[in-house]
Amino acid sequence: MKNKYPNLQIIVLLIFLLATSIQNVLAQDIKKFKISGIVMENGKPLEDAMVILKPKQKVAYTNENGVYNFNNLVAGNYIISVKVTGANLQEKEINLNQNVINFDFKFDAQKLNEVKVVSNKTINQNPISVGKSSIKGFDLPQSVSIINNEIIENQQVNKLSDVIQNVNGVALGTARGGTGESFYSRGYSLGRNSLLKNGSAVSSSVMPEASTLESVEVLKGSAALLYGNVSSGAVVNMVTKKPKYEFGGEVSLRTGSYDTYKPIVDVYGPISKDLAFRVVSTYENAASFRNNVKTDKIYVSPSLNYKIGEKTNVLLQADYLKYDNTPDFGIGTLDGKIPTTINRESSFNTPWAFNKVNQTTTSIIVDRELQNNWNLNFIAGYQNYDRNYFSTERIQAAANGDLSRNLTRANSFENYFNGQLNLTGKLKVGKIEHQILLGTDADSYKTTNNGYASLPTYDKINTLDANKFTARTDEPTVNLLTITQSPTYRFGVYAQDLISLTEKFKVLAGLRYSYQMIDNQSIKDVKTGASSINTLSNRSDDAFSPRLGLVYQPNKTTSFFGSYANSFEVNTGTDVTFNNLAPSIINQFELGLKKDLFQSKFSANFTIYKIINSNTTQQAEFLADGKTINNDNKIQEFLGETTSDGFEIDLSGRIVGQLSFLAGYSYNFMRFTDVSTAKNSPILGEEFVRNVPHTANGTLFYTFKDGKVKGLKFGASSFYTGNRFAGWNNKVGQSQTESRILPLDGFTTFDFSAGYSFKKISILAKISNITDELNYVVHENYSVNPIAPRQFLTTISYKF
Repeated sequence: MKNKYPNLQIIVLLIFLLATSIQNVLAQDIKKFKISGIVMENGKPLEDAMVILKPKQKVAYTNENGVYNFNNLVAGNYIISVKVTGANLQEKEINLNQNVINFDFKFDAQKLNEVKVVSNKTINQNPISVGKSSIKGFDLPQSVSIINNEIIENQQVNKLSDVIQNVNGVALGTARGGTGESFYSRGYSLGRNSLLKNGSAVSSSVMPEASTLESVEVLKGSAALLYGNVSSGAVVNMVTKKPKYEFGGEVSLRTGSYDTYKPIVDVYGPISKDLAFRVVSTYENAASFRNNVKTDKIYVSPSLNYKIGEKTNVLLQADYLKYDNTPDFGIGTLDGKIPTTINRESSFNTPWAFNKVNQTTTSIIVDRELQNNWNLNFIAGYQNYDRNYFSTERIQAAANGDLSRNLTRANSFENYFNGQLNLTGKLKVGKIEHQILLGTDADSYKTTNNGYASLPTYDKINTLDANKFTARTDEPTVNLLTITQSPTYRFGVYAQDLISLTEKFKVLAGLRYSYQMIDNQSIKDVKTGASSINTLSNRSDDAFSPRLGLVYQPNKTTSFFGSYANSFEVNTGTDVTFNNLAPSIINQFELGLKKDLFQSKFSANFTIYKIINSNTTQQAEFLADGKTINNDNKIQEFLGETTSDGFEIDLSGRIVGQLSFLAGYSYNFMRFTDVSTAKNSPILGEEFVRNVPHTANGTLFYTFKDGKVKGLKFGASSFYTGNRFAGWNNKVGQSQTESRILPLDGFTTFDFSAGYSFKKISILAKISNITDELNYVVHENYSVNPIAPRQFLTTISYKF
């Protein structure tokens, strides 16, 4: 049909073009304005200050030069306000004829370290101290989790695992006999050297005290360039509470289920204008949901902060921990399977079994501000560790419940020294900016182990019928035979540079050289007094560990990254023939996205990775004869190449008001990818036992700040652990009718908290594992420990 109005389309198009042109002209007539300024403290730029533009309620944060900006403003009257903790609110009325508005806060010079800027900046915008060079999260091509003091207090954490369960991708375990905690990240155990306190390595052989924690940082993936021989899964840095130059403190009492009793005292203040102190101390006495299991702990941590002029700060810290607990090997197995007829309260140890630990730690941290944005940091630490242990071992009962209880007697001492020196700074060459780290570290530790005469089978019991046999209750005498001293020395130098090619493209490159020597063992025969030297124990290893990362930031709230790192893992101990183990070579690849949302109040980060270990080790199952069960964790065996890959999602921040949010999910698959086909070798492709493929966590807390319910607080947390395997990996040549792997179902626990604060007094209560979920934590290779049932915990505090 012929169009009756052939020019209608042309007329409409011309009208649209005309209207668009008029709109553009009008838009050009609306003048846009910009406001900027500098926020200062005592005449120096103040970073991370929150600046609010009213009435539009726009928010900006000052950069490292104290500068803030507001763009695309139309004509009108505005108010700019800046709030800094420790100072009165500053507000200035302006009109848009002004475009530069500055603020300057004045503080007592001795209280500057107490000033905290009111800020909602995310983990991506803040410097990461565990990274040594204060690189901001957005610039770091690596995944990081930080659990801050707010979460630590809200969840009433009692031990490090209470904190770590908030870090997705890190699974919880337990040490032999429940004497300590162990953690697994990306399939790897976070053992010796991977646990840090204020950047200095500490023993992972005892449960750290959590009452002194200010925050916990977890640097996931490879940290070999920064810390040397650490786990390929992650390093955990415990940041402790520091002295303050104003008097105050807190006294609290924590109590709860199973006769838990824990008073905590935290006092701080100035000694002089340049010297401040802090003392955190606690005593803990608790029973357990497990029969005949108890804990007794004494802890004290004094610290001093000394200001030497305006550019040098010295922090001295120490702590003493006396930790006594009952060794607990869980419910064990029946005929190699997890028993379903034994309740979680059942314990099969002797009434006299003990694990007694005394640990003293000291450290000094010196920070020196040099010229032109350069800084020098020195850290030195010493730790003395003394463990006295006597207990029955492995609960591996027959199908009918019969169990022959064997004994282990151990007495070990460790003196550990470590130090590091780091030079950090920024410089600009042409248009390219550099953020440089140069450092060196060294440590030495001497371990003394007392060797005792072998003991016959202690007795026989039945885990299903306590009346079948009469259990012994006496503590046997054990003869000390040898005292063995084993010294180890390590040294490393490293260099790293964050190169900002443009505002959007950055390169992080670094290289480390590491050297480790295990010296000759000295063995003393207690009976004769004669000493001998084991020259077979002497070994040295060295290697270069490179790191390369690329970062692309299309805008200020988005960062894409990719990285590669290589490291070598020194395998301590010996094989079954007492020969030293060669190191394992590990390659790690990582890709990720970091994104800030909701006006930079909330972060959503995603990471995908692959880790290839040339030769994974574990505690040898049997001694050299292939029959005798090995109870010595220093006797290891190679398994072959393993590959671990997966991804992690981290969510954190504040979406609205006082609603804080933390959540995450991780997936990891670790399996054997290159093994021998010889008898007793692992099965190619089989998943590595103790690996936890799925973990997830979520926490919400809301605090009312106004109205009649001011001070009221509510919170809820949930933690998920997926299906996994305990037991031992299957081997080539074994019977095909029976698997050595023990499958464990996944489980989820829910916690609920409520509290109220009025002036200086607060009370906070928590119910954990509300649904009374029954499940297990993997305990080495042969057993599992039940998780705690529903429990109640409350803390009453007074701040002064």
